[in-house]
Amino acid sequence: MAKCFELASDLSLLYMQKVDKMQSAAASNTGSHSPQPAAPQRSLGEVLERALESASHVLQRQGRWDAAAERMRDSLRAVESSGSHAVRLKAACRLAETLLQALPGDKYKPPGTGVVGRVTASAPGSAWRPRNYAAHNQFIPRNEYEETLLVLLIAESIAVRNAVLSQSPEFKDVRISAYRDAEMVYDLLTVATVRWNQIALLQESLERSLKFSFEEIHLWKQYGLSLMGIGHFEHALAVLKEVIRLEPNDVSNCLLAAKICYEHLNLPKEGTNFSAQAREKALTSPTGLLGRCHLYIGIGYHLQTEACQLRREKDEFRCQALDNFRTAMELDPNDHLARHYLALQLALTGKITEARQQSRMSLDLRPEHSPALHLLALLLTAERRHASALAVVEDALTDYPDSLNLMYIKAYLELHEKGAEKALTAAKQMLELWKNLYEGQIVSDMPECDRKSDTRSVFQLYTSEMSDKDSSSLHFHDTAASRVERALSEVASSLSGLGPRPGPRRAWQLQLEIWLLLAEMYAAAERLQDVAACISEAEQIYPASHHVMHMKGVLHMLKQEWPDAKLCYQNAVGINPLHVKSLQELGLVYHYLGLQGLAETTLREAAKIEPKNHVTWYNLGKVLEALGEYEKASSAMATALMEEKNSPILPFNSVPLCFE
Repeated sequence: MAKCFELASDLSLLYMQKVDKMQSAAASNTGSHSPQPAAPQRSLGEVLERALESASHVLQRQGRWDAAAERMRDSLRAVESSGSHAVRLKAACRLAETLLQALPGDKYKPPGTGVVGRVTASAPGSAWRPRNYAAHNQFIPRNEYEETLLVLLIAESIAVRNAVLSQSPEFKDVRISAYRDAEMVYDLLTVATVRWNQIALLQESLERSLKFSFEEIHLWKQYGLSLMGIGHFEHALAVLKEVIRLEPNDVSNCLLAAKICYEHLNLPKEGTNFSAQAREKALTSPTGLLGRCHLYIGIGYHLQTEACQLRREKDEFRCQALDNFRTAMELDPNDHLARHYLALQLALTGKITEARQQSRMSLDLRPEHSPALHLLALLLTAERRHASALAVVEDALTDYPDSLNLMYIKAYLELHEKGAEKALTAAKQMLELWKNLYEGQIVSDMPECDRKSDTRSVFQLYTSEMSDKDSSSLHFHDTAASRVERALSEVASSLSGLGPRPGPRRAWQLQLEIWLLLAEMYAAAERLQDVAACISEAEQIYPASHHVMHMKGVLHMLKQEWPDAKLCYQNAVGINPLHVKSLQELGLVYHYLGLQGLAETTLREAAKIEPKNHVTWYNLGKVLEALGEYEKASSAMATALMEEKNSPILPFNSVPLCFE
């Protein structure tokens, strides 16, 4: 039976080639003075199309997947005829499905290697076989990745060629049929490209599909997701806005837009608005996502709290965040994220015991949740249980050995518990891990989608900028400051004759953080030469980073070079006026230089930004004491002692954003 269907398949393709040849000959014999109407396009017909499909289906039902794939390859090798476009499109899609589902890895045999046990209906060169394409230097796929993508790109070209652009009612049925064929191709292309991390290729293909996808929600949504996959978040947000318009009752689209605003674009207000829209839709058409909508609203208010400088507005945002996290927890008691964010918000308000309880409940629901382990470790340090925190981090690192966040905390905990030399070991391990994860990305000339990607455990840089209120945070960001320092760094690099560094910017930003951490550990060990060497390495990455300026100031303070330290801290604050550590140290330098008025003003500015930072209050107490205001100094010192009781080893806002 299989042999009969193969023969029918060959004869069908040969028949269409003969018909094409006859029509071409007739057209060439027609005189130019008597134009004739174009010959109607002949199609295979339902019976012959069925024979073509059955040739491979029979082999598949017999479990002969290699033979079935070779049969479909034969159909695609045949010279294309005008009536076989639809058949070729279906054959290409079926071959791609077979390669993706039935012939992965070792089961795959490249074209031309032959199939064991395959019996062809007609011998090569037989008059019953259709003509095949033949040319010098033809591309032959070497593995299933190349062949699958090649076949799907051929299918895409056929689908795009058959697409109907006219929106006239008389073409509606043809337009819908052509769109469905194209949709099938793009869905298969999505599966293949995502599996092999070729998102840029998918995005280019989906962009071509938009010209015939007017008001078609599926391909628009796929296009938006592909833009997210290659890091074009602003464009992705614009596409998602169109998706929301096309699908007004869908909650998930609004939540996805909010996630982009929070995670990548530093637009907490817009993200909160999208989350509020999602909540309204969830109330009118319940989908089980109402709790997640309140969670996203709470995240938006949490981020607005961190960005706000006015005390009254900050308190309002924090209350709204707490209310929404509690509502999310009530609506879905088994949602670990609701409890995690509630714990984080309670920690930021100083309710450490309650926060620890919620954090443990979050971990009960999902024990392997890395951000929750991160938060629990910080909560334990706030309770002065540093040894327990270190044990939590070390246990977490056994599950997430590639987590730079957890290794960062480990370095500070070991500095506190075991001394600077042990902490240096952890920091050096971070540098080694960075090389393993990212060195392949920055030395290669391939596009980013072809490079080795970082592992999917926990570490993600949640914004394309690395700038934060505290240099110890790998995640909290201030986009305005980072844009300033990036622009200044580009100017400095151009003046020095250095071009832009190859590879993704996030990899260099992370290396900068690690060099600065090493500098801090060397400073604790009083190894000033090594501190200077680390600063030099960091300076080569981003010369005008406020983090680098701050660390330069630290080095000058260790050398008691107060004027140079003052200049460095002033530069850091000039780039990022919200950098609390630089303000603290600048106030202290003013104090050592005898400029007590400037010192008080600077430290009070730092206290406005982070009122719960005990270092600020302690430094302010020293300045007020020097001014002879002993009562105010005593009050500031008392505040420092009170805040230090609940102060973690790293700020709570160093806990990364998470949505899973």
